[in-house]
Amino acid sequence: MIELEDIAYVRSGASDLDAAVRFATDIVGMELIAREGDTAYLRADQRHHCLALVGGSSGVLASGLLVRDEDVLEDAERELERAGVRVTRGSAKQAHARRVQAFVGFDDPFGNHVELVCGQATVSRPVRFTRPAGITEFGHLCLDAPDVHAAYGFWSTHFNARVSDWIGDLACLIRIDPVHHKLAVFKGERPGLCHINFQVDSVDDVMRSWRFLERSGVEITLGPGRHPQSTAIFLYFQGPEGLTYEYSYGVRRIADEDAWRPRHFDPSEPDAIDLWQSTTGRVTSQPQVPDPVGET
Repeated sequence: MIELEDIAYVRSGASDLDAAVRFATDIVGMELIAREGDTAYLRADQRHHCLALVGGSSGVLASGLLVRDEDVLEDAERELERAGVRVTRGSAKQAHARRVQAFVGFDDPFGNHVELVCGQATVSRPVRFTRPAGITEFGHLCLDAPDVHAAYGFWSTHFNARVSDWIGDLACLIRIDPVHHKLAVFKGERPGLCHINFQVDSVDDVMRSWRFLERSGVEITLGPGRHPQSTAIFLYFQGPEGLTYEYSYGVRRIADEDAWRPRHFDPSEPDAIDLWQSTTGRVTSQPQVPDPVGET
């Protein structure tokens, strides 16, 4: 069993890198901590970066997940290979570009490219947020798969992934620590990144951002609302290159593992996605594309 510690980052391709960076800083509020060649690194918490925007084709390049150390990484590499998963070890140059000690990459059964990393770089100084969005951390990431039950079978067989709740055949919400979900899989016809989430400090931050995004002409794709599964108050919005962002506040923590039982929500019910029963729909996903930097 491969023990995941946390999510690490998302690498996302941008055909207009400057516009994508401006949105991530001026609108989302992240810090541009470095720009090296065609890669821009965006920071939101103690991690060196949680979003790397890479010039090139639009689409998600990789989703990074953190393991404890090199020994766990080597064990993970062997376990995945025994299961018939093709695993590629990253070079020292590639690891430096990701600000990690080491990493391996693989595709899940549905074509989502995942990188397991160890030794992710930490930055001790406070984040220099470019607007007061109230961001406290990179909260979760969400992948697409045509069959969410089969996807959960993969993650729960090989990793310490535990389902917190199901939304019919539409979504599986997965935890790797007490947070209700750090990883989610949504139903999608092709591999991709459904959205990336940032936790904020208060419900007021969610609502202020809602008004700010409206005034800025940003497309609100879902919310404000409240997810009945995680209890989080949410706001989803569309960025450049098809990348969907989410702010949320008040996510549930599951302290008693033995007592928790996954619940099943019927997506046809008006409050299955939003407890406040707003109009809900499928947010835009970024399709999975090859990583030009990752191949060098």
